[in-house]
Amino acid sequence: MLHPFFDDQTFTNINFTLKGLPEGEYDNCNFDSCNLEGVNLNNRQFSECTFTNCNLSNATIEQAAFRDAKFNNCKLLGLHFNTCNQFIFSVSFANCVLNLSSFYKCKMKKTLLNNCSLHEVDFVETDLTQVVFSNCDLSRAIFDNTVLEKADFTTAYNYAINPAINRINKAKFAKAGLAGLLTNYNIEIV
Repeated sequence: MLHPFFDDQTFTNINFTLKGLPEGEYDNCNFDSCNLEGVNLNNRQFSECTFTNCNLSNATIEQAAFRDAKFNNCKLLGLHFNTCNQFIFSVSFANCVLNLSSFYKCKMKKTLLNNCSLHEVDFVETDLTQVVFSNCDLSRAIFDNTVLEKADFTTAYNYAINPAINRINKAKFAKAGLAGLLTNYNIEIV
């Protein structure tokens, strides 16, 4: 069965919680101020799409494909990116709230996260090589067996990363954030 193909379309101020988003392939589409909260996005393909001022919180995204997808000023609470199609997974986030989301075992090399809230995000076994966490709040984010080589945390804050259980070779940290690397050692920094 062939799925519909949506090319170079703009979807503005649409509440997809009422009728859902049609299954299909979305190429170079823009979603502006749309409500996709709790919507089934399983098996949809988004190539070079931009989501701006959208709410995708608690949407289901099993086997959804995000290739060069950009999220700007979006609310993405509780999304399980680990269930997406990982073969072509490439995303960027600016001014987004991603709290309680999961990137478990995702490959996110060179991803840019700019000015994002990442409270309690699951980065367990995620490949974050050369990822830039620009001005990101990583409060209670979980890093365990995570690849953080050459990642940039110089302007990130509220992180707690155990160097003994994560690969942090050549990762960049600001001096003010070094305490976040020592939280597991139960020491006082004065």
